[in-house]
Amino acid sequence: MKLFIDTSSSEKIVVGLDDKRFETKARQEKSQKLLPFIDELLSSKGRSASGRKKLTLKDITEIEVNTGPGSFTGLRVGVSVANALGWALGVTVNGKDLRKGETIDIKYE
Repeated sequence: MKLFIDTSSSEKIVVGLDDKRFETKARQEKSQKLLPFIDELLSSKGRSASGRKKLTLKDITEIEVNTGPGSFTGLRVGVSVANALGWALGVTVNGKDLRKGETIDIKYE
């Protein structure tokens, strides 16, 4: 399953599970809301291919993160979480293998 993260907006966080997108308001607390929002979506909205169990972080096979343009802090939150999850899960982030030293370029406003 592909995880999509977009924290470029100053008003909201957008998280996607494959082709579905979900939003939550987050003005100043992006760093505190992003991971709980991802966890909530995986356990409540997602279902495995068999439809039986709820999804977990281990079901993520790739991550795509919006790298800009956007605010410095907002983009850093999204990219940092994507990088941490990508590294821990051993999956690519925007097609880059972080464990091989590849990096994600961010486009600030």
